[in-house]
Amino acid sequence: MLERRIPRTGESIPAIGLGTWQVFDVAGDDRAMALARETLRVFVEKGGRVVDSSPMYGSSESVTGRLAAELGAREKLFVATKVWTTGRQAGIRQMEESLRKLGLERLDLMQVHNLTDVQTHLAILGDWKRAGRIRYLGITHYHAGAHAELASLIARGDIDFVQVNYSLAEPEAERRLLPAAAASDTAVIVNRPFAAGAMLRRVTGKPLPAWAAELGCASWAQFFLKWILAHPAVTCVIPATRNPSHMADNLAAAGGPLPDEPLRRRMAEHWAAR
Repeated sequence: MLERRIPRTGESIPAIGLGTWQVFDVAGDDRAMALARETLRVFVEKGGRVVDSSPMYGSSESVTGRLAAELGAREKLFVATKVWTTGRQAGIRQMEESLRKLGLERLDLMQVHNLTDVQTHLAILGDWKRAGRIRYLGITHYHAGAHAELASLIARGDIDFVQVNYSLAEPEAERRLLPAAAASDTAVIVNRPFAAGAMLRRVTGKPLPAWAAELGCASWAQFFLKWILAHPAVTCVIPATRNPSHMADNLAAAGGPLPDEPLRRRMAEHWAAR
């Protein structure tokens, strides 16, 4: 599987991860829990490591922690979650609770979710990083309207990761934010790679262009993910799924060739014409 280096440390992580928004919020639903467990099993078996969650995602943190323990996968995963509240003490309490739910004493990546009380939480995260409670700190958003603030914050040089929406349907990050990340040695996690599923719904029943075979694309999901991964500033993409076959399909996008810039433009033109 394709891996990318975290700029600040040189540590390598797989370029396709697993998002848990909605899909792992399944505590109490035995059938959905079984699907989530199998999805995580396939993910780990095929070399996946980066799993992203948040207190905003209902039971997703506790489900992730439980399933990782059942599968004996805790030590294999690069676990990221977020702080999503206001106030210093509330932030500390929430992060402590996230660690408990995930079954971890030390977290790989803690992010300020949607820039909520961002300065307060970044100060706490700096303390936690120095104390060894987290390995990396970051900031996130899901909307292009926040890209300018994200770019301004990472320009300070003390933020390890920025998580942002980026796709053929939402390409705005490449105008300012992705260049800013590259300039500041900030790793980039991409959320909403399918625009919350809208992109996949738009191409349902429509064949891939014949020239997609040049990239080894076997599905539209791989087509969309390879376009994202071809941007050199992107470190990891985190499509969310609770479907094991979709998980395997997503991971396959990290194998084989990626498009060069002319082919990326052709992919964008083809998408725009759909």
